[in-house]
Amino acid sequence: MTRVSLVTLLLWLLGWPGACIPGLPPADPDHPLARPLPALSARPDPVAGGRIVDAYGREVLLRGVNVNAFVEYWAYDPDLFTTYPFTPEDADAIAAMGWNVVRLLLSWSRVEPEPGVYDEAYLDAIEQAVHTLERRGVYTLIDLHQDAWSATLAARPDEACGTIGPPAFGWDGAPGWATLDGGAPRCASFGVRELSPAVLAAFDAFWNDAPGPGGVGIRTRYVRMLGHLAERFSKLDAVAGYDLMNEPNAILQIDVLDEFIAEAIAAIRAGEARAGAPRRLVFFEPSATWALLGAGAPAPFPADDQIVYAPHLYQGGLDDQTLDAAVFQRARDEAAAYGGAPVLSGEWGADPGRASNPDDDYFERHQALQDAFRFGATLWTWREACGDPHKAADVRDGRVPKVWGLFEVDCTTNQVLGPRSDLVDALRRPLLRAAPGPIESVTWNPEAGRFHARGTQARANQTFFVFWPARLGTEPRLAGKGVHGMLLLEAPGGQRFVAGRAHGGAWELVIEAR
Repeated sequence: MTRVSLVTLLLWLLGWPGACIPGLPPADPDHPLARPLPALSARPDPVAGGRIVDAYGREVLLRGVNVNAFVEYWAYDPDLFTTYPFTPEDADAIAAMGWNVVRLLLSWSRVEPEPGVYDEAYLDAIEQAVHTLERRGVYTLIDLHQDAWSATLAARPDEACGTIGPPAFGWDGAPGWATLDGGAPRCASFGVRELSPAVLAAFDAFWNDAPGPGGVGIRTRYVRMLGHLAERFSKLDAVAGYDLMNEPNAILQIDVLDEFIAEAIAAIRAGEARAGAPRRLVFFEPSATWALLGAGAPAPFPADDQIVYAPHLYQGGLDDQTLDAAVFQRARDEAAAYGGAPVLSGEWGADPGRASNPDDDYFERHQALQDAFRFGATLWTWREACGDPHKAADVRDGRVPKVWGLFEVDCTTNQVLGPRSDLVDALRRPLLRAAPGPIESVTWNPEAGRFHARGTQARANQTFFVFWPARLGTEPRLAGKGVHGMLLLEAPGGQRFVAGRAHGGAWELVIEAR
C-alpha cells in the first residue's frame, strides 16, 4: 500500500499540475500548495434532495463542528471567561477529526458595534480564522449567531418576575443600540429564554423594522450588515456561505420570516456583486420553535438556487423526542418547498457524557441518519467555557457546571482536563468528503468495520476522497467498482485518507478495517 504526503494528496485532488501520484503521469512533486479550497455550490433536487458540490463537480458532504470563539456572550460571572480563543492547534485537531467545515459564530454586536459602523479589525480576525482552517482543508460557514436576542436583556438587579418565571439571563447577538424592548420584563416565562417579554418585544421590533438610531429600521440595519459581510468575504472560496440568523425567534411573526430571508438574500447578492465575486451558499433556518413544536418553516420565498435549508436536528438530544428517520424526512420534505434545497443541520448534539454509555447510541445513530439522507451537519460544540451563559443555570441551581464540547473542563478550578476520548471516538468516523459523482448511498457499519458508498454519473478520471480514522487500522482493505488507482494516504493527526479516480458512470467504494 502506497502512502503519500498530505501536500501531494491535496495538490492531486485539486488538479494541480505539479502533483505526482503513483500510477498517474509524473510531474514535479515539490510544487507548493497555493490554491484555495474549491468553491461550493448547490444543485437543487426536489425529488431526491439537493446536493452540495465543489467546483470540480464532486458531491461534498459537509460535516464539522460549531466554534464560538468570536461570540460576545453575556458574562454571568465577571471572573470567568465566556469563550476560549481559536488557535491553529484547534484547527489542527478539527482537521484530525476528519471534519471539513466549521460553523463559525459571529455576533452582530461585534460586527456593528455602532449604527452603520463595522469593526473591520474583528472581521480581519474572522478572515484569519478562515485562512487558518482553509490551510487544513476545512471550509468556514459564517453564522450570524444570536440566542434570546442579545447580551443586553439580562434581568435587572431589582427585576420582579413573580410567577412569570425566573429572572432572565443575558445571551448573545444584537448590539444594545438595536435592542428595542420597550422596558418589558426580563423574565424567562415558563423558564424559556425565548419567551422573556423583553426578548419577544425586541424581536417584534426587529420583524416590524421599527426605527432605531437615525430613524433606520432595525431589520434594515441587520440586512445591510449581511450585505457588508458578503462584500467582505465572498472573494474567499473557503467560505462555504452565510447562515442568516441562528434560531430566529419568529414565534408570533412566522408570516414575515420569508420576507426577511428574501431581503437578506438580496442584500448578500448585492454585496457579492459589488465585490465582483460569485454567489455563495445562503443557509437559512426555520423559527426557533421548529425542533420542539414541529413548526416554524418559513413560507417559500422568491427563488434563489444557491440556498441550503438549515434546521437544527436536536430531537432526542435536547428533549425526549424520538431521533429517527421521520425527523430527517420532515427536513427534506420542507426543503423541497424551496426548490429542493440541500439540507445541513447547523446544530445537533447531546450531553457528551452519553458517548460513554455503551447502551446509548445517540451519536452513532444521528450520524448514520446524516449519511442516509446525505445531510451536512455541524455538532454543538467544539469548546465550551465555564463562564458561558449556557452554564449560568447550573450555578443558579447550586450545581458545578459541566461543559459540553470535545474537551472536559473542571469548573471548580477552570482547568481543561483534556479531550473526551469516548466522544472523540464516537465522532471520528469514516467520511466521504468528496464523491466522484452523485451519491446514492453511504453507510458505515462500526461492528463490521465496513464503509460502503456508491453512486452514479461520475466523470471519467474524477477524483474521490474518504477520511479514514487511524484507530480503525492504518492498512484497511480497499475495493471498488468503476474506480481505479485507490491509494492510502496520510491525513492530519496521523489519520488516513483513501483517494482514487473514477472510470466514469456508476461507482462503488468499500473500505474495511483489518
